[in-house]
Amino acid sequence: MAAHATHTRKSASAARSRSAALERGGQEGERPRRLRRTERREQILAAATRAFARAGGFTPTNLDDVAEEAGISRMILYRHFDSKADLYQAVLDRAGARLHEAATSAGGLGEDSVPGLVRWAAQDPDAFRLLFHHAAREPGFRDDVDKLRSAMVAALQPHMDRATPERAWAVWAAHLATSTVIEAIMAWLDAGQPDPDQAPERVLAALDGIYEAVRPR
Repeated sequence: MAAHATHTRKSASAARSRSAALERGGQEGERPRRLRRTERREQILAAATRAFARAGGFTPTNLDDVAEEAGISRMILYRHFDSKADLYQAVLDRAGARLHEAATSAGGLGEDSVPGLVRWAAQDPDAFRLLFHHAAREPGFRDDVDKLRSAMVAALQPHMDRATPERAWAVWAAHLATSTVIEAIMAWLDAGQPDPDQAPERVLAALDGIYEAVRPR
């Protein structure tokens, strides 16, 4: 049984190596071409996103995990990143930039951003979880996530200001709406991404509930 387990682990590692080789630009059975530095960096960041998410964030993950996921050596990894913290920060920066791009694809950050956020989370659930589940709880990195949340709150604030003249309730609603969007998408990912075409409408329905709740009675 132990021999079988060892063989299984080796097979899984070999499969990841083949996948990484294909990502590097070669076909299976062919020698992959050498990647340009920017391509290599992107390959490492994509692999690191998967590795960090699978292990549970910054602390439980080591660079060997990332190197294996990317199909490269630690030496190559260190040519691009000085440390694990440097790599993790780059992963979070990449995720944050893509989140912002997804949220503003309709021309601005607001309720219209929800479909873009849902699509991005579906395409890269590991990045979404790293930002709002793992990094949000990590003292050395949660400031970045707090800034993202603050930007979302600021974007939703004008909508809530129109719903009520009471500033305190409008601020409350903007914070609640931000948390609702994040947690709704997270729960949807955890549920296996059911009915992806309807997911944005359901998240927006939750926001409509907050908007109605804050209106003067």
